[in-house]
Amino acid sequence: MFYSLRSRLMLAFSILLIIPFVALVYLLSEQSAKLIQQSIETSTSQTVDQFASHVSTLLTQVEDVGTQVMSNRVTQDWLTVHMNKDSRVGELLLAKQRLREYFSSYAVNNSNGISMSVFTDDAGGIWTQDRSYVDSKWYKQFKAEDRRWTEAHLDSDQADESMRTHTINSFILPLVQLQSLKTVGLVKINYDTSLLQGAIDKIRIGSTGKVFLLTANGSSVLNQDLGGQRGVLQSGLTQLNAQPKLDESGFFSIRQNREDYLLFYRKLPLQDWVILGEVPEGELYEQISRTRQTMLLVSFLLLLLVIAVAFWLSAGITKPLSAMAKAMRHVKNGEFERALKLMPKARSGHSEVGYVTGFFEQMVHRLKYLIQTEFEANLRRKNAEYKALLLQINPHFFNNSLEIISGLAALKRGDLVMDATEALGKMMRYSLNLHTDRVKVSEELDYIRDYLFILKLRHEDRLIVNMEEDPAADGLFISKFILQPLVENAVKYSLEKGAVAEVTIASRVEEERLLLSVKDNGIGMSPGLTADLMAETRQSDVTDILSSEGNSIGLRNVLSRCRLSYGSRFQLILNSEPDKGTEITLQLPLIRR
Repeated sequence: MFYSLRSRLMLAFSILLIIPFVALVYLLSEQSAKLIQQSIETSTSQTVDQFASHVSTLLTQVEDVGTQVMSNRVTQDWLTVHMNKDSRVGELLLAKQRLREYFSSYAVNNSNGISMSVFTDDAGGIWTQDRSYVDSKWYKQFKAEDRRWTEAHLDSDQADESMRTHTINSFILPLVQLQSLKTVGLVKINYDTSLLQGAIDKIRIGSTGKVFLLTANGSSVLNQDLGGQRGVLQSGLTQLNAQPKLDESGFFSIRQNREDYLLFYRKLPLQDWVILGEVPEGELYEQISRTRQTMLLVSFLLLLLVIAVAFWLSAGITKPLSAMAKAMRHVKNGEFERALKLMPKARSGHSEVGYVTGFFEQMVHRLKYLIQTEFEANLRRKNAEYKALLLQINPHFFNNSLEIISGLAALKRGDLVMDATEALGKMMRYSLNLHTDRVKVSEELDYIRDYLFILKLRHEDRLIVNMEEDPAADGLFISKFILQPLVENAVKYSLEKGAVAEVTIASRVEEERLLLSVKDNGIGMSPGLTADLMAETRQSDVTDILSSEGNSIGLRNVLSRCRLSYGSRFQLILNSEPDKGTEITLQLPLIRR
């Protein structure tokens, strides 16, 4: 009985299925646990980072308000009058009233409820005119430790009576008379504690874990109740302070009172604060334990099903294998249709090879499909090459653009900042739209206008641009980003040659062909380089372009992409003389949709 075919098949199933199945269940359980753990840790870290971003945004606004108040003319006029011993009482009252009105107007118009006050060493606060603030905790910390970002507190020196009962946090900076550079007091910018407390209280880690905003010495910035977590948080801060080279954000585990805790942190170095979240590890990874139990139960049920299927399959392995063998011979000879016609015969009844035949039939269908779609695979490969070329856009332009915008902001050129930011935004939206590889000529030229607008801000009168557009060409479709590298090179090499770069960009339709040209007055090209570029337009391999480092990479990028997109329908006209300039004309087929 043991030597029967059925007995041997059952033994084979036991060895080949049950043992691997148990091993697979174990590996999947371990792997899924790791993936879930990583997902939980990543999600929690991202939540902490999002809150940190919210805090940084608010505090940056508060700090900017402080700088504006310090440098504002109203504040400086009041300081001048206040410091002048010969100022009359009426002048003092008028200057103080103007300062109060300025503070009140700003507080009313600010969506975050930011309020302002100033304190002088001799007269006290602008609202209460007393010097009781010198006994406050925030003032002592500012004087002794130069701590400019305060913890939550109450402040009676507020314009509105209701604000005096609200818990606030503040940013403090010295009050300086800019003409004499003399420090006469301090400026205090206040924001409601609830702006941050409401957001941080909504964050939950696991079931009971919370997030706290702490100072470097462990005090709560938002007056949160540390409760029983104080010891865990203090131990975590001690470990963070002992390892200053730790990343700005991350997580680590500690053991406290015979229990393991996971701490998520994000440092705020400008304020010397730390966002710290704590949760017991067992609570956070409770989902992993439930997942493992579920997987074991499902695996056991599947194992029972596999054993049942094994019995069913072994009972029917008595039918002929000739149809299967014939089908395999047809496949060997490449006769897929004949092989597929034999498959139903091999699967008829309770064929002992029915299970194998089904997979073999799928393999035949798949092999036939792969052969039929080989050409499509080649097209996809070419498209991948095109995508790789498209990604070679120079990122330094965006960095330079941001520096230009920063410079304009420093010069208080708000109008140009808005225009430059809008132009850069449109360029980035255009660049990041990868849903289509083709765009209208008018869209590509709009992108070039935005690009040249930013270059104009940078080079000013050293850049002269002429654009000649044929309305008949605006609605035609071209490959994306084939003009920007040419324009970039034209501006670059023209500026290298002389004081003024003159660039002409033209589009026109002639003899059922679309012509796009870029002309400059730059350094030109040598005859050897011109011959090399013309020769490359007749090649089909783009490997050299993808691996090149400089050496006309922008122009080569455009030529290779045009070659991939249009094939033999693409032609290049290249006229260049050293020290006189270059004109590049792309001749493309007319594509209307």
